[in-house]
Order: sequence, then structure tokens, then C-alpha cells
Amino acid sequence: MSLPQEAQPPALTPQFCFHPTALQDFLRLSRATTDDPLSATLNALTPSAPFSPRSPTTPRPTRTSHRVPRATCTSYLSGALFPAWHARTKALTYCASVAISPDPNDPELLARQAEGMRDRERVVDERLDPYSGRFFPKEPRTEELARKVRAERGIEGIVRGRSWDVVGGKCEGGGAEGWEEAVAKWESGRARMWERV
Repeated sequence: MSLPQEAQPPALTPQFCFHPTALQDFLRLSRATTDDPLSATLNALTPSAPFSPRSPTTPRPTRTSHRVPRATCTSYLSGALFPAWHARTKALTYCASVAISPDPNDPELLARQAEGMRDRERVVDERLDPYSGRFFPKEPRTEELARKVRAERGIEGIVRGRSWDVVGGKCEGGGAEGWEEAVAKWESGRARMWERV
């Protein structure tokens, strides 16, 4: 059984983050290729029950009664699931840093400044129009990006929690620790591997 084709990590640039859908498309594709089919993938890695020529009245153990061996599960997690999670975390962290950085290339900066000047020049008489004092400036694209990253981080936490529940149910010894601890161990092992090279 071949592992699902994972989403390729994008080139991390401010343009990637500010694109209306690029970040969300990458995250959605990555989740669809690793987290969504996780249960089916782990089922495919489950060893089949040996054939037994018992009578048809004797119930045979179902395939779901078997769990994925620890070594097979660990191999899948460290070879497919954790790298996908790492790529998504890296993209979200990069875009969060772009969102808090100054944006000298904001195409709407001049329009917002002109709108602010017009608002300051406006004469407001709230007795004649109680709503005339309201002013809702368009927010900078960095604030829109920060809001999008916060929302995607929340979604990511939910997806990972559910995926880790599947791992706990399908893998021998799986799910004993939280997904955060498992990923931290994987990353520290990966760092030690790079130190040896």
C-alpha cells in the first residue's frame, strides 16, 4: 500500500501569505491528504487476521479488532503525518510573522490614508444624523492575515486532536501522550539526526 501523496510545502513568501486563498488551499490540501484519510490508511497498515477454516457459525475476528503494530505506526507517523503537520506549522508561523511585520507594499495604504483624511475633515452633527459620527476604516491586509492565521491555527488544533484520537484507537501504544508531546519528541529526534550528519 502506498502512502497518500502529500501536499508539497509552498515557497514561503509574503505573496503566498497575502494571496486570498493560497495559504488556506495549502492547508486544506495537506489536511485532505494526511489527516482526513488517516483512519483508512491505518486500517490498510493493520495486519490481516490469518485465515481459519472454521465453521460459518463461529464468528471470525474482524480486521478492526487488530491494531497497527507500534513499529509500523511509528514509521507512518514519522514519515507522513508529522512531516505534514510540520509543513503546516511552518507555513502558519511564517505567515503570522508576516502579519506582525510592517507592510511597505500594501496596495491599499494610500486609499486608507486618504479615507482617514476625509474622515477628519468631515463635519459631524449627531443631532441631525446620529449615525454620521461612525467611521469604519478598511483594515490593513496584515490585520486580515493575522485574523486568518488565528482561525487556521484553531482549525489545526482541532484537526490534530481528532487525528491523534484516531492514532490512539488504531495503533498499539498510540495516543498515550498528547499529540503536542509526540510532535516535540519527533522534532527533537529529527534535530539530533541533523546534528549527526
